[in-house]
Amino acid sequence: MTRLYCATGNPGKLREFRMAADKAPVEIELLANYRQLPECVEDGATFEENAIKKARHYGPHAAGLLFADDSGLEVDALDGAPGVYSARYSGAGATDASNNRLLLERLSGTANRAARFVCKIALVEGERLVGVYHGAVEGVLLEEERGTGGFGYDPLFWCPAFGCTFGEATAEQKFSLSHRGQALRAMLAALGL
Repeated sequence: MTRLYCATGNPGKLREFRMAADKAPVEIELLANYRQLPECVEDGATFEENAIKKARHYGPHAAGLLFADDSGLEVDALDGAPGVYSARYSGAGATDASNNRLLLERLSGTANRAARFVCKIALVEGERLVGVYHGAVEGVLLEEERGTGGFGYDPLFWCPAFGCTFGEATAEQKFSLSHRGQALRAMLAALGL
């Protein structure tokens, strides 16, 4: 069984990564001292830059391979926003509710509601970059939240393949198609797992 360390402060992401890797011969562990380490400043212009930066920041503290991701929502009508600012879209102290409210305000009256969730995962050994893996899923943003599952923008994100929002989808449905699931499976495939 291969052990991979994950650098994230988001329990929802860790749960999704573990679920997406459920059938692989791998254990995904949160980096043991993650919360005690200095926080990585995510000031990259792209998801990939931030993922690499985080992985290299936390990699030397892991006893083996470590991965970090940066992921978020890109909205066509907002020129790709919230993008790398997805988690903090509504400013300091942002919450899922405040981010969703601001997104709906900015899309008010907009006909083009096409959007995608994007995930980039960077895998390192120490500070050496092993690879970067990508996932994306296309959808449409609704005018109001539906469903209580998932987290973040999930209740607004209508997935045509499921005929419901990510907030309404079962965990198994979401992980079968999600941006994080795609990127994680690409990483595991590259590792031969």
